[in-house]
Amino acid sequence: MMRKKVAVVMGGYSTEYEVSIRSGKVVCKHINASKYEVFPIQILKDKWVYVNELGQEYPINKHDFSVEVEGQKITFDVVFNAIHGHPGEDGVLIAYFELLGIPHTSDSSYKMGLTFNKRDTLSVLDSYDIPHAKSYYLNKGEPIDIEAIIKKVSLPCFVKANRAGSSFGVTKVHKKEEMMQAIENAFKEDSQLLIEEFLSGTEVSVGVVTYHDEVLVLPLTEIVSENDYFDYEAKYLGKSQEITPARISKEQEQAVRILAERVYRALDMKGMTRSEYIFKDGVPHLLEVNTVPGLTEASILPQQLASEGITLQEYFGYLLESALNKN
Repeated sequence: MMRKKVAVVMGGYSTEYEVSIRSGKVVCKHINASKYEVFPIQILKDKWVYVNELGQEYPINKHDFSVEVEGQKITFDVVFNAIHGHPGEDGVLIAYFELLGIPHTSDSSYKMGLTFNKRDTLSVLDSYDIPHAKSYYLNKGEPIDIEAIIKKVSLPCFVKANRAGSSFGVTKVHKKEEMMQAIENAFKEDSQLLIEEFLSGTEVSVGVVTYHDEVLVLPLTEIVSENDYFDYEAKYLGKSQEITPARISKEQEQAVRILAERVYRALDMKGMTRSEYIFKDGVPHLLEVNTVPGLTEASILPQQLASEGITLQEYFGYLLESALNKN
C-alpha cells in the first residue's frame, strides 16, 4: 500500500514561529510512519522549504505547493497545520490550500479567521449569552481616551493585541500612567486592540476536540502562573504550573465543561481547539479560543489527550484520516 504524503507545516510569520517549529517537530514524530510519509515544511517570511532529516532545504513551489527532491516532483495528499499565529491560525494559509484543493487538518479558512479575531469571536458568542470580561475596542489612528477606557473596564485591566497568539502584545495595566505604554506595545503586534477588565479567579484551559465524529471535552487543566498572569514565559518557559485535572469543585467542572462545548458548537468548530476560562463569582468566563494550540510535549492539549487515554499518534491519525475523507 502506498503511504499517503503528509506535509506538516510549521513556522509562520509571527513572533510565535519558534514555538510553532517545536510543535511541528512533535507532530512529525507522532505521525504513524507505517501509514504516512511525513515531510516537515517550514513556512517562513523569507522562504518556504521542505527540510529533510539531514537539515537540507528544498524550496516549495507556491504555484501548486509541491517540492522537487533529487529531480522528482512531490505533491502532498494532506497538510497538517501546526502554525500558530499568522498565516496558519488566522486562516490565510488555509484559504490557499482550499483554493488548491489540498485537504488539511484545520477548520475552514473562515472559521480560523473568525476565532483568531478575539473581538469578532466575542461578538458572535454574545448572541449565545456566553459570559466574558467587559471590553473596550481600539483601532490604530483612533483618538485614545484613557478616562473612557478605565471607566469601561476599570483597573487593573489587560491591553491585548486583537489578532495575536501566545500572549504577545499583552500587558496587565495596574495604573493609569501605564496605559499609553501598554497600548503602544500592543499596536506593535496588531492595528486592533482589545482592552479587557481583569478577572480574578481560577483559570482553566479546556481542550474541546472532535474525535471519532463525537465532540469530546478533555480533562481540564488549571493554570497557576508564577508571573502576574499567564504570559509567554508562563506558557513556554516553565513559569507556570499546569495541573491536570484542575483542582475545582464538581459543580465548577460541570459548568465549564458545558460552556466549553456550547462555545465549540455555537462557533460550529471542527478538529482541535483549546479555550481558556476564568471563574468570576463561581461563573466561568471565556477568555479566548485557540484553533492551533501548542503541540509540544509540554503543551496543554497533549497533556489533556494523555489524561483522556488518547495518544498523539491516535489523535493525529484521526485528524489526517478525517481530512482525507472530507475530500
